Amino acid sequence: MRRAPRAPVAAALLVVTALLAACAAHPRRAAAPDGGATIAALAVSLVGAPYQFGGADAAGFDCSGLVLYVHARAGIAVPRTASGQQHAAQPVPLSALAPGDLVFFHIRSRTVDHVGIYVGGGRFVHAPRAGGAVAYGELGASGYYRRRVSGAGRFWESFPANASPR
Repeated sequence: MRRAPRAPVAAALLVVTALLAACAAHPRRAAAPDGGATIAALAVSLVGAPYQFGGADAAGFDCSGLVLYVHARAGIAVPRTASGQQHAAQPVPLSALAPGDLVFFHIRSRTVDHVGIYVGGGRFVHAPRAGGAVAYGELGASGYYRRRVSGAGRFWESFPANASPR
């Protein structure tokens, strides 16, 4: 009976261990060469996709599942819930929003319970409610969402240290 050499097995175990350790680093920020434009474009491409409570794939999305899916496609791991996403994101002042940033809201409670992806021009993409679809929302000065905005954050790049959050 012949035994397999141990070196290839040890090397394979080392590679698997390294990959698992890298996957455990959650959440993960990435410096995007185009800023958040890729994230914003991915979000816009999903406008019209069905809402599905707990959904985080092309079959349907809830708000935080949409964020999770889009960021995963851009190679960035984020937490699953809107509240977890807000806590893990690098804070961004609302006056400095850029495409790809997340906008957090308190719709039904005092805590964050909704999130959208800012795409520019005062608009964001989100999965608003059961029976609906992924759609645009507006951050207009007196609009529904503007009155409920709780803050903004970013995963695609660390925010400059000299800027003041929120």
